[in-house]
Amino acid sequence: MPIALLALAVGAFGIGLTEFVIAGILPQIAVAFDVSIPSAGYMATIYALGVFIGAPIMTVLGASIPRKAMLTGLALIFTLGNAITAMAPTLEVALIGRVITSFNHGAFFGIGSIIAASLVAPGRQASAIAFMFSGLTLANLFGVPIGTWLAQTFSWRLVFWGIAAIGLITIASIALLVPHIEKGKPIALRTELRAFFDPQVLLVMGITVFGPAGYFTAITYIAPIMIEEGGFSAGGVTWLMVLFGLGLAVGNWVGGRFADRSLFGTLFVTLIAQGIVLLIFWFGVHNPVIAAASVFLMAAFGFATVAPIQKLVMDRASQAGAPTMAASVNIGMFNLGNALGAWVGGATIAAGFGLVSPGWAGAILSFIALGLAALAWQSARRSYVLNTGSC
Repeated sequence: MPIALLALAVGAFGIGLTEFVIAGILPQIAVAFDVSIPSAGYMATIYALGVFIGAPIMTVLGASIPRKAMLTGLALIFTLGNAITAMAPTLEVALIGRVITSFNHGAFFGIGSIIAASLVAPGRQASAIAFMFSGLTLANLFGVPIGTWLAQTFSWRLVFWGIAAIGLITIASIALLVPHIEKGKPIALRTELRAFFDPQVLLVMGITVFGPAGYFTAITYIAPIMIEEGGFSAGGVTWLMVLFGLGLAVGNWVGGRFADRSLFGTLFVTLIAQGIVLLIFWFGVHNPVIAAASVFLMAAFGFATVAPIQKLVMDRASQAGAPTMAASVNIGMFNLGNALGAWVGGATIAAGFGLVSPGWAGAILSFIALGLAALAWQSARRSYVLNTGSC
């Protein structure tokens, strides 16, 4: 793989850590700000919503800026936001820091996906995108467990200071490894918005929302669920986060590898499996073996959908002549799904269905995503038949 992809992976590492570490340190944040677990969960929800809103804004603003300079600016925003969160005296200020941080996310991955795909041969594009996302999976495999341990042993604030330092490393990596890339043309909104009237693009973006929402219902609240319902100790949660990170790494590899062979086939298998695992987790959380295996599998099947979904949106939007906005907005859609999942999980807990209720709620969302995938597949087949017949 081209060395420039390594810089993208470093940035993805920091983004993955700031996004997913909340799942492991939620109890410490709740105690520090004297709020309930669902209220502390807003640290995940507000970040995800910020990504959704910030992705198209930053993409439009940065379209005419050289790619290297744009990535550097995004990394600076990321560093500032995490520093504000680390210093926050109240939950409200911490949420402001999370929103600032989130504005880096969608544009970084959206621009990064386009760069990654442009650096390799057509048959390797999904794998190149997956390589960039490998930084995110490594963050979950190593960074999130370490961050969880730091929060339990010292302070959750130290975690965000560490993430801010990774932001500085990202800036240096971009400077050293990313070649000069000419700025793009200013985005013609009328042209770019055409992609959002394409039924296939909209269907795939629907999968983008409901697929991640499925496993985020449970993952967001995994620490309190495992401590209070699964019987795990605080130290045990740290090892569960290792399993979660390992699952993401495996899922990213599987998704990138098989998506190059069959995009829809990969989606069907992973979404069905994700829904089933969430139901098993709901039923079997009191068994430590089942609970631990479920954490690994829901992460693996959940993240295996990322590369194929992103590639589907980019392919279809490119046919409409409007790939830039769609690529970034789809990253925002992933995070809208994260926000939806975190909200649904918190809502079922707050409604009195119990700490384990996010399991069945997540399964429902997963099967909704599966239905949308089936519709997108049928739509793609019809388009292929019509285009072939017109030749």
